[in-house]
Amino acid sequence: MIDMTDLLKIAPRLNELISIALEEDIENGDITSDAIFSEDDWSEAYIQSKDRGIICGVDVVKAVYQRIDSSIRIIAHYEDGAAVSSNDIIMSIQGPTKSILIGERIALNFMQRMSGIATLTNKNVMLLKGTIIKILDTRKTIPGFRGLDKYAVKMGGGVNHRMGLYDMVMIKDNHIKAAGSIQAALDNVRLKYEKKYTVEIEVKTPEEAEIAANGGADIIMLDNMNVSEMNQAIELIDGRAKIEISGNVDNKKIETLKGLRIDYISSGALTHSVKAFDVSMKFK
Repeated sequence: MIDMTDLLKIAPRLNELISIALEEDIENGDITSDAIFSEDDWSEAYIQSKDRGIICGVDVVKAVYQRIDSSIRIIAHYEDGAAVSSNDIIMSIQGPTKSILIGERIALNFMQRMSGIATLTNKNVMLLKGTIIKILDTRKTIPGFRGLDKYAVKMGGGVNHRMGLYDMVMIKDNHIKAAGSIQAALDNVRLKYEKKYTVEIEVKTPEEAEIAANGGADIIMLDNMNVSEMNQAIELIDGRAKIEISGNVDNKKIETLKGLRIDYISSGALTHSVKAFDVSMKFK
């Protein structure tokens, strides 16, 4: 069972995002519903899947409605991370009609993005079933939404990479260029932090991979290499570091990588190019 504390650990700004969403959509009020309904009108509604995949955002929807009106009662028929089919009823909602309508679009916006990310992640994870390779996300997220995006990746069966610039050393091509060499960048990091942080480095060639392994990198990212170059790099690394593959990852590429002796495949597309999952709200 997913507890709200699990969500808040990875998305601590959830309440702030809900506040922004409410202010953006409501401002001075829902003038349509205010004209049609009184405070005493009461309704029942449900959120329904119109897609097939992994649902995510159930607890976010609950949090949205708790903020709008604490008298609203929600029954969740699925938890985050559950597989759903088209026409499945995800949640049932009872409460003041105006309050339900106020939260409708905000709740669905959160759920459709999060479920889209979870579904795409799960498709990639299933392609790697039977291997030890894990699917990683990246920092290519909507500003402010990183926690929710990464939570959705986790619910889809993926693994979170670093959250930001603060929790893991990631030496990329521009760091190397500005430092002068791979070795110089690695030496400076070790001098500053010793073994405090995991150190990953991005390399473009098998020769660079060997230098990174000799320099003591914990994880070596093979970026945009072809399969032949990857195999060369894997041999040169020779088990001295974990190996991550990155660069234009799609289903076809995953199929070509699943037989390699690697640990991770990272994909920015999980969050930067995701297709929204189709969900809708219906009144009974």
